[in-house]
Amino acid sequence: MDTSRRQFLTRTAVGAAVVAGGSFAAGPASALVDAPSGAATGTTRTTALTNVTVIDVATGRRNSRQTVLISGDRIIAVGRNLPVPRGATTIDLTGKFVIPGLADMHVHALDTDEVDPPLHLANGVTTVRVMSGDPMTYDWRDRIDAGTLLGPRMVVASQIIDGDPTLWDPNLLSVLVVRDEATARAAVRQVKAEGADFVKVYSRLGPTAYEAILDEARRQGLTVAGHAPDQVSIPAVAAGGQRSIEHVHAVALSVSSQEAEVRRQLRAISLRTGDYNGWLRQLHPIEWLAAGTFSSARAADVLGRLRHRNTRVTPTLAMHRVLDMPDYTAPDPATLKYLREDSLDIYDYVVENLCKANRPAEEIARQHQMWEYRQRFVRELFAHDVPILAGTDTGTPYSVQGFALHDELELLVGAGATPQQALKAATVEPARFLGLGEVLGSVEPGRIADLVVLDADPLNDIRNTRRIHSVVTRGRVISPQARQRMLADVEAAVRNPVSGAAIASGGCCGRGV
Repeated sequence: MDTSRRQFLTRTAVGAAVVAGGSFAAGPASALVDAPSGAATGTTRTTALTNVTVIDVATGRRNSRQTVLISGDRIIAVGRNLPVPRGATTIDLTGKFVIPGLADMHVHALDTDEVDPPLHLANGVTTVRVMSGDPMTYDWRDRIDAGTLLGPRMVVASQIIDGDPTLWDPNLLSVLVVRDEATARAAVRQVKAEGADFVKVYSRLGPTAYEAILDEARRQGLTVAGHAPDQVSIPAVAAGGQRSIEHVHAVALSVSSQEAEVRRQLRAISLRTGDYNGWLRQLHPIEWLAAGTFSSARAADVLGRLRHRNTRVTPTLAMHRVLDMPDYTAPDPATLKYLREDSLDIYDYVVENLCKANRPAEEIARQHQMWEYRQRFVRELFAHDVPILAGTDTGTPYSVQGFALHDELELLVGAGATPQQALKAATVEPARFLGLGEVLGSVEPGRIADLVVLDADPLNDIRNTRRIHSVVTRGRVISPQARQRMLADVEAAVRNPVSGAAIASGGCCGRGV
């Protein structure tokens, strides 16, 4: 077991013990949780969710008229006609459906006052993988696991480690820049000391530094995830042991019948520090070439290697839609009230200056076709049984924590996934990826009670994941009334001015991708 997973399991166990014992008082919205675990007395009580249809995401089966018994943070029994223990809290869920808690496997923290964690939970997101770490986010993670802050289970990356010159302006985002083997190894040791759960790699790493990061991470007991570097092939990324590849573009570049030319052009990209927009502009014609020379034989080979190595891909279609079609990017009126004014200002800046600036007319004319190709490529990933993780890259304009995952699930289905496949990408696969397949990702005895109760069947229509009745997080029930109060509190909080630079935590298109 690698060090990062061991630390994560230890934190989870400690947090579960604290929650079961009833110490969950501090932090925003904590008073809004209806606690079945005997928080007032320190005793462990049982909650019975009755007459509910349990969805087995792995098989697609619907098991109707079930009772789910929860004691402390665990599911202790699931079945029809189960006797409800005396003194248990019974919640009748006739006509409702229950699925495992959802996971967003690519997020970035946006705010500095803890409104992000409640938004995730209110949307049924009980686990998140944060793809750029900082002291604030490590603190959230530890407080959530200790039971003193209400929020989703967090697995948090290192600072982004990129090559020289990096894509990011140091005034916008803190990045560890490495130039050779020595600085690469030192960066890995540094992020481990800072508290990272895993190492996040980025696009402009050179092959020597990248290989040193992989090797040093193994020595330090850490795993590696992130971008596939421009100068490293996808088969080499998979063979090297990188556990997940974020976004579609790098994988799609690897399945061209003219891959040698694609690679030559990638090597020819020339940038100055912080020239993210320049990278996008130079990358577009290369992606266009790869899309126009897609090879089924190359796809079978490359995607087969990913499947064989169990290398996950997080497509982040929501992010690609913004990059491909920034002219069609705007806030969603339904979730606008959860975005601060300064966040909207940052998003506007990012769209205008990083996404839209300096685009030639030819690129603008191609944007819809490029977006359609992304979707077709995601269909290829599913067709070749590449393990997929659902991730949103919140931080992408104008995404909102928690709500964005439901957008991503719809985009996955729109690209060709079945509702069951999309749900697996947000439940079963994240649990397996995190090494928690025996305690998360399904509604079974012995599993941690992370659950989402829905008013309608998501296997019939993936949009039904938005129809949330209630949420269970580590055995604690967030009732419909508590959930609405939680959202109302977040809405009120975002009206207040925020201090500090909200951009500091990273994200896509100006926030760390």
